[in-house]
Amino acid sequence: MEQWFAIIQEVSFPIFISFYLLYRIETKLDAIHSALISLKSSG
Repeated sequence: MEQWFAIIQEVSFPIFISFYLLYRIETKLDAIHSALISLKSSG
């Protein structure tokens, strides 16, 4: 049972960090997309 807790602790932290970074990248990509759309419509 203790081995399972160790495995979960080792695996869950990188998964959490990956989801956090993906969320941050997604919000920045949305901002870039909006800026490109506004440039396209103004030009």
